[in-house]
Amino acid sequence: MEKIVNIPISLYESHEGNYFVGQTELLCFGNGKNAWGELFNPCDSRVKLFVNVITVTNISENNFLAELWFNSQLPGAGTISNKVTPTNLTICPEPTPQVKLKFSQKILGVPTCGINAFDRMIPGETTIVEEEDGKFIIPPGGNFAVFLAGRENVALQARVAFGWWEERC
Repeated sequence: MEKIVNIPISLYESHEGNYFVGQTELLCFGNGKNAWGELFNPCDSRVKLFVNVITVTNISENNFLAELWFNSQLPGAGTISNKVTPTNLTICPEPTPQVKLKFSQKILGVPTCGINAFDRMIPGETTIVEEEDGKFIIPPGGNFAVFLAGRENVALQARVAFGWWEERC
């Protein structure tokens, strides 16, 4: 009798050292200002980005709209997050992602170009998790962003987190 084991693709990619998770800092926005978190695949990365999990945690009591964008130009200067890690910590040296997790907060303006693929209303004091099974595939030079639309006269705080894997082109 032959033993066959089925495992999720994310577990396989983690085992291979290709799966990463990370989050933004606590993002402050609202009162006419916006924020965003993105996975940015640099032009010279030589990897395809497979977006697997998207998480938005609303720390605030008020709801806000999260817009999911493909290959957009985001307003404001982005900061690279240092809250990124491979999920397989048994590999030495630890794998380093080519994709960068970036964020910006308290910004004016909205994304331009690209595609606003879908939106999610994020209720107060709630975490929304979207599991996409790697079906969003971003080439070098592209990005996948979660844009947090601020509301007037309301202070908001949130975190954006991602799980993804990378595959050589």
